[in-house]
Amino acid sequence: MFQSDLFKEKVVFVTGGGSGIGYTIAKHFLELGAKVWIASRKEDRITKAVEELSAFGKVEGCVLDIREPEQIEAVAKRIKETDGRLDILVNNAGGQFPSAAENISFNGFKAVVTNNLIGTFYVTQIIAKHFFIPQNEGNIVNIIANVFRGFPGMSHTGAARAGVDNLTKSLAVEWVRYNIRINAIAPGIIKSSGLDQYPPSFLQGITDAIPQRRMGSMDEVAWPVLFLASPMSTFITGETLYVDGGNRLWGDQWKY
Repeated sequence: MFQSDLFKEKVVFVTGGGSGIGYTIAKHFLELGAKVWIASRKEDRITKAVEELSAFGKVEGCVLDIREPEQIEAVAKRIKETDGRLDILVNNAGGQFPSAAENISFNGFKAVVTNNLIGTFYVTQIIAKHFFIPQNEGNIVNIIANVFRGFPGMSHTGAARAGVDNLTKSLAVEWVRYNIRINAIAPGIIKSSGLDQYPPSFLQGITDAIPQRRMGSMDEVAWPVLFLASPMSTFITGETLYVDGGNRLWGDQWKY
């Protein structure tokens, strides 16, 4: 399905590409012939990732806080000066923490929404205006979360990710005139470095609500991203694909 030159001569930008799911997505694009830019807020993380990923193809890294439009503008200009174009954007950067809604501080809620929703919009709009709209071509894949039945226990990120889900649908219609496709991947419980911040009690019995009775792998998130970014999905836009082992359809998500 994925030929080794599938993304040959394509330029891809993956936010949050210094670790976890974003790192894995970048690795797969490199293996299939793309030039990949990755971004992370932490310089040491991006330096290490670029060094490792260079074994698979041509990759460049940049330090970026997606909450800061000026930083995004600078990255866009750097990509343009270096490669002259961008073909694919993967909005993967984000973050959250588990908490009952009544315990989330105002600043905590604002920080998560600013990062996961507002930051995603900033990157999407700026990259589209620099590349996809003038090129009259582009492909965007947003990484959100399993918000199909809400997100009890993490209502802040549930609200933000649901906003990105709707943004995906809205922009798919608005920007079709520019030949831009935009879709989303909604991972369920994935075995990745993103789980490291959660206490063991939060993870105990976490697979009980998954019909497949296991966590997903980072590769199992990356593969659908490749599909949506490829010529094999040219008549798909505005969709959210759930990669969750059936979790959205069955099982308790919140223990009272």
